[in-house]
Amino acid sequence: MRQGHKRYRRGRNSVTKQIVNLISIDERPAVVDTRERLGDWEADTVLGKQGTGVLVTLSERKNKLYLVKRVLSKKADVVKDAIIEMLTPYKEHVHTITFDNGGEFAGHEAIAKALDTKTYFAHPYSSWERGLNENFNGLLRQYIPKGTDLRSVSNEHIEQAQTRINLRPRKCLGFRQPRVVFEELRQAA
Repeated sequence: MRQGHKRYRRGRNSVTKQIVNLISIDERPAVVDTRERLGDWEADTVLGKQGTGVLVTLSERKNKLYLVKRVLSKKADVVKDAIIEMLTPYKEHVHTITFDNGGEFAGHEAIAKALDTKTYFAHPYSSWERGLNENFNGLLRQYIPKGTDLRSVSNEHIEQAQTRINLRPRKCLGFRQPRVVFEELRQAA
């Protein structure tokens, strides 16, 4: 199979930071689940070899646009700044952002304020609630395999991977490309 999967085991002794004022995915508007409007995003991080950096990833639920940015660490302030920078050009098309429960998203309130949006958090250990982003992260691993030293990966290579994913025709979009569909929807809005 194209994407090999290992069995996932919950960490028994892992200590997670509490994220202050998080809003559960249960309170997210129903329109997000229907994928009828432009501007509902999912966020995640993809780790490189330990200590070599992190890729912050965002995907838009309606048209499947995928954004990737390399940051130096998984610290909440660094990830917050990256998300704000990535979505600022699309600010008028950011209604909601759904995160997992990673401590790197502790800056969600600052993100919501900067982008004038609402943020929600999936249930712990429920990656399928943000399945689009998880799927795209799997596609990204074709270009940047797990365990890669991100210091040795150029920004051009990351951008090329993002472009290839965004120009890949999707059956759910009538075999059109996410980048093209996003621009069409942006012009119509």
